Amino acid sequence: MAGSKWSLRNIYLYLVCLITLIMVIVGAVGVVRSGVELLYPEPTIMEPLPKDGSGTPEMTEEEWQRQQEIGRQQSQRWAIINVVGNLALVLIAGPIYIYHWRKIEEEKSETTPTTA
Repeated sequence: MAGSKWSLRNIYLYLVCLITLIMVIVGAVGVVRSGVELLYPEPTIMEPLPKDGSGTPEMTEEEWQRQQEIGRQQSQRWAIINVVGNLALVLIAGPIYIYHWRKIEEEKSETTPTTA
């Protein structure tokens, strides 16, 4: 492409590269963070069995354990959803970045005079 280095097209290509590179970085950080959360979950604080005003338990020990397990499963589910969402961000933004960066490189090589 002949003309100025900072043509409107070049500015567009560089802006798309910048934005998609940031998206890839944010997605990669999110994948790592969610992966760590999956491998090393937040410890569950075992609170005492809730009791009503008279001191009798509001639920059985079995129900209480089931509630704790549901909470653990919910945390795991959210961590998996975060991993998948962040992977999607990387897998979508990455190729867009690569495509636009290659366009920039192609245009640079076309405008750079070759010495032989």
